[in-house]
Amino acid sequence: MSTPTPAVRRPAAPTRLARWRRVSAAMLAAVALAVTACSAADPLAEQYRSGSGQGYISGDGSYTVIAPDERGQPITFSGLTETGETVSSNDYRGDVLVVNFWYAACPPCRAEAADLEAIWQQFQPDGVDFLGVNIYDQAPTALAFADEFGVTYPSILDANDGSTRLAFASQVAPNAVPTTLVLDREGRVAARITGLLSEPSTLRAMIADTLAESE
Repeated sequence: MSTPTPAVRRPAAPTRLARWRRVSAAMLAAVALAVTACSAADPLAEQYRSGSGQGYISGDGSYTVIAPDERGQPITFSGLTETGETVSSNDYRGDVLVVNFWYAACPPCRAEAADLEAIWQQFQPDGVDFLGVNIYDQAPTALAFADEFGVTYPSILDANDGSTRLAFASQVAPNAVPTTLVLDREGRVAARITGLLSEPSTLRAMIADTLAESE
C-alpha cells in the first residue's frame, strides 16, 4: 500500500452535508479523547479483541483494492439517517465516500468505532465523507451509540426495508458486519475491508489513494 499523501479539495458549492464538516479543531480533539476512553472501557469490544466473545461471526479483516478500470457501476442508494435527514448517493457524487455497515450490539463495530471516527476527523478537511449504514437498530439505539462513542458522521437506518444494503449487495456479504467500503468520486467501490478494521493505516491508505486518482 502507498503512504497516504495530502490531497487538496477542489472548490465545490456548499451542500446540506456541509454542517458535518464545520466542526472546530478544538471540538474534534475533545471528541477524539472521549472516543478513545469509551472504546477502551467497552466490555463487548474488549471481549472481541481478546477472543473471548462467544456466538459472533464476522469477516476476517481481509481487504480488496479495485483498480479504476475494473470497478463496477456507481452505487445508487437513499435512506433516512438517525436524525431523520434524507441522504442519497447523489449527495456524495464528486467526493470520496467511506461507507461502514454496522449495528450497535456488534462487538467489532464497537471495537473499531474510535478508529473510524479518528480517520473521519483526519480526512474531512480533504472533502472525504463518511456514512454509516445501520442494518438492525432504530434511531434511539443508533443515537445512543453515537453519543457513547463520539461518532459525528451520520448513519442511514436500514433495518426496516434493507434497501441500502440491497444496493450494496454485490459488495457486502450478508454475514460480514462490519464491512467498510471506499467509493471513488464517481460512486464506484474502490476498496473494501471485510470485518474489523484492525489496521487503521490500511483504510487511511485506501482513502489517500482514491483521493489521489483525480489529482
